[in-house]
Amino acid sequence: MAAAQGRLSDGTGGMDDPKDPGNPGNQENQGNPGKGDGDTSRKPQAPLPFRAAVDALRAARLRPQLEIEQVPPPQRLAPFTYALEATVVDGEQDLADGRLVLLHDPAGHDAWQGTFRLVTLVRAELEAEMAADPLLPDVCWSWLTGALQARGLMYGEPSGTVTRASSHYFGGLSSRPAASQIEIRASWTPREGMGGVPDTAAHLASWCDLLAQVAGLPPAGPGDASVVTLPQRRGPQPR
Repeated sequence: MAAAQGRLSDGTGGMDDPKDPGNPGNQENQGNPGKGDGDTSRKPQAPLPFRAAVDALRAARLRPQLEIEQVPPPQRLAPFTYALEATVVDGEQDLADGRLVLLHDPAGHDAWQGTFRLVTLVRAELEAEMAADPLLPDVCWSWLTGALQARGLMYGEPSGTVTRASSHYFGGLSSRPAASQIEIRASWTPREGMGGVPDTAAHLASWCDLLAQVAGLPPAGPGDASVVTLPQRRGPQPR
């Protein structure tokens, strides 16, 4: 995951503009007073719905091509946050990577229309001919919505961007070939179920379906049939 962490250092805060909670605390250290920046007595204990949502994320079973780990979450997007990073791997090669952040504000949030929000960044390299396809942004957005719909998930207030970027190298870097990249930044509000807890495990599974789709992997099961599929986009990149 070292490569993925480096590529994702710009964070995922661009999709929402939530109110500043003031002192959200460090959720990484809640329940673990011996870890982190010292005094935890001032940090609020995470509410039960958030703890249940996080437990579901931790217990989720994912397809074997994904390497996933918990990472320090952003601290000023919501009072309670939890973050995961994942890389789609094929042997020793990375195919795509991404970050998923769970936000929770027990008081609710007008822009979210709920108390939970999921925010994501997903990206992968592209072949030049695919990067030039004018329909590519629409197709990539359909991968996200299709992955959620394929699992029958209810969600609201989706927003995001699909960005294509091309890099050309000069001078001391001129030996590097030109590269193109697709980046999906998005957020949505998962509908809450019993006890005010959304089905975060299913949303995580849908997000992993999106990662696999961007990486060019075949669908994991029949439920992926509603997701728009494109052929393999590029050769795998060395890790």
